[in-house]
Parts: sequence; structure tokens; C-alpha cells
Amino acid sequence: MPLRLPRLALLISALACASASFAQTSVPPAAPVAPKEKAPAAKPLPLAWHDVTTWGVEGRAFGDLERKRWFDRFPASADGQVTPAVWNLSRDSAGMMVRFKTDSSYIWADYTLFRERINGVNMTPIGASGLDLYARDDAGKWRWVGVARPEKKEVRVELANTLKPGLREYAIYLPLYNGVEKLSVGVAPSAAFEPLAPRTDKPIVFYGTSITHGASASRPGMVHTAILGRRFDRSVINLGFSGNGRMDAAVGDLLIKIDAAIYVIDCLPNMGAAAVREKCIPLVNQLRAARPATPIVLVEDRRYTNSWIQPKRDQDHSDNHAALREAYEKLKAAGVTGLFYIGGDDLLGADGEGATDGSHPNDLGFLRQADVMEPILRAALAGR
Repeated sequence: MPLRLPRLALLISALACASASFAQTSVPPAAPVAPKEKAPAAKPLPLAWHDVTTWGVEGRAFGDLERKRWFDRFPASADGQVTPAVWNLSRDSAGMMVRFKTDSSYIWADYTLFRERINGVNMTPIGASGLDLYARDDAGKWRWVGVARPEKKEVRVELANTLKPGLREYAIYLPLYNGVEKLSVGVAPSAAFEPLAPRTDKPIVFYGTSITHGASASRPGMVHTAILGRRFDRSVINLGFSGNGRMDAAVGDLLIKIDAAIYVIDCLPNMGAAAVREKCIPLVNQLRAARPATPIVLVEDRRYTNSWIQPKRDQDHSDNHAALREAYEKLKAAGVTGLFYIGGDDLLGADGEGATDGSHPNDLGFLRQADVMEPILRAALAGR
């Protein structure tokens, strides 16, 4: 026992010496690492730019009436005629589409948005503020090609590259929930480019709510109005106003200025049964007085995809449907002709998978809605 303390002292002393010796040992510095050479910057593609306002876009009604901005959906005279909310929403370019032919192997777009905000909570940036490029395949069918993914107000972006050789028709759908200040299409300078003026056929005119406006399509070409435009291969005018599609007479005054193939009235998601009873018959009579032969299609409210478990909401839908059906039957009894009717129960399907938030269709819901509407619209278009 008496020897343990000296042994412990000797051990501590030995460890201290070893530590000091280790500390004095120099470690050679690491060899310097040569900086990596930067890859050469990609050479920018040569581009020839074409301003779409020089040949026009489809979905832009009211001809040469003065506008505050070229891409506004309503003419300047609508400011103060419609409600402030409808006017502000009319600045969005929903439903507009520009066509052209080119054999370029790449296509670019240069555009400036109206609003800084790129998207809302139930819209993708591509759907709200992007562009959506389609082309006709060899059989003449419209097929998807590419999109613009906006991150800020000013956008210069490649829509597609390494495209199959050949001259073909393209279409670009404009943003659904933003406006456009300017838009140009860029192609290879050596490529053929043929602007295609808006078609002169009578358009299908949709007047409705946020759903018609395009919520919540993932991209502009997936709203049902655009899908139906491709299926019928004819021009479409989208007058959807988020939260403000209410069968307003002031909007009716603008609708009658359009020589439409069909008027599709799809406002019930923003209305209650009492408002439907109050406003539906006057709007139809307003349209019919100005356009005696133009078919008018009345569309019931879609049911929320979770209304199966919410009895009050489900009853509200049923009441809305009953009010519209009542107005439709009264109009027919009064001798109004050229009326068509689309039920709402199947617009989004029966499995609950057709909406983003119960109310607004996703892409699946918009496809289903187009499927339900197509045969009725086709019947209404017969002979027109």
C-alpha cells in the first residue's frame, strides 16, 4: 500500500512527458488543392423573337374595343360597369391562346406578368402564371409539349428543345390567374415561322366562377374550357371570375356583344338558391333578347367531393340544383328555345378524387367535367 502513491506519480509524469512530446511533433501541411476549372458557360441559343400582339390571340373577345391593357379580357368600358372585383379579375389572361407554325427545334418565350404574386394557395405557379405549350401531332391531334415555370414577374424561358424535325402547328395557353403585359415567342433564326391569326369561328363562351377561371388546374391547358376547345377544335372565351360569377346583368351586357356559338352559364358555385331564382331567368332573357338563336347552356353546381359526409353542404347543393331546374322549366314553359341543361352531380366524379380542396377541380376533375359537358355542348353546337 505505501508504494501505490509514488507509482501513480510516476505514471502521471510519464503521461505528461508523452503528451508534451506529441505536441512538439509537427504535422506537415496538406498539399494545396488546385482550384477546379470552371466549365465554360453555355453559349446562348440564337433566337428570333415574334411579338404575339402583331397577329393576335384567341380567347380575347370584344374585337377592337379600346382596352386598358392589350391582354385584358374586358374592354376599358367595363371598368365601372361591372363590379370592382369582376373588373380586377378580368385583367387575368385566362382562356387566351396564341397559335403559330414553326419547324424550329427549340421554342422560347419572353413575357412579363401583370402581378408580382405568382400563385395562390390552391394554384401551382405554372397554372396561375405560367405558359402551356401544345402541338398538333401527325394525325392533327393536340398534344402537350412543355411549360414555362415562372419564378418572378419577368420571365424568359425555354419551353421545349430537341423537337422532332418538321413544320407543325403550336399553341401556347396564357396564365390563368395572372395577367400579361407582353409576350413574344422565340425560335431559331433560320427556322420557318408562320403566325396564325385567331380563328373566325363563333366561340364557345363560358361565364362562371373560380372553377371556370381555372382553379385548380396544374397548368393553363388543363382547365375544362381549354380541354373542350381542343376537343371541338374551335375557339373558346373564358369569362370565369373567382368568387364573383353571379349571373350579373352587367356581365350579361358584355356577353351579348360576343357573337357566340354557345353561352355556357356556370355560376352556381358562387350563388345560393335564392340568388339563382332571382337572377337566372333575367340573365337568360337578356341573352335571348339580344341573341335569339344562340344556344344557352345552364350548368348545375358541382358537389363538394366531401359533401357525402357533410349533410348541410350536400343539402345546399341540392337546393341550388332545384332552383336552377325550376328556372329552366319556367323558361321553357314561357317559350324560350335553345336551352340546354347540365347536371352537377357527376361533374367531379363519384370517388372524391376530383378536387384539390373539395371545391376546385384538380386535373382529373377538369377532365371529368369536360367529359360530362362535351355531349351536351356537342348537341348544342349541331348545325352551328
